Amino acid sequence: MQNVAVDKSANENNLGVLRRFTKRVQESGVLRRVRGIRYKDRNKSRYVVKKKTLKSLKKREVLAEQIKLGKATEITRK
Repeated sequence: MQNVAVDKSANENNLGVLRRFTKRVQESGVLRRVRGIRYKDRNKSRYVVKKKTLKSLKKREVLAEQIKLGKATEITRK
């Protein structure tokens, strides 16, 4: 990650410094990178994945049992 620094010269007003700063920030790509990773999910642990898999297998087993008994109808997926 790069730090962006802008020094104010003697004849420059605050708006000019702010404009130069925002331009340098945009050129450095810091905001684009931060916005890109903003909503990224982290990887799930093996334990969590295993638990979710076991839960779905159990659910599938229960549904198959209910279909055999005639309490539920088959679900068709598109």
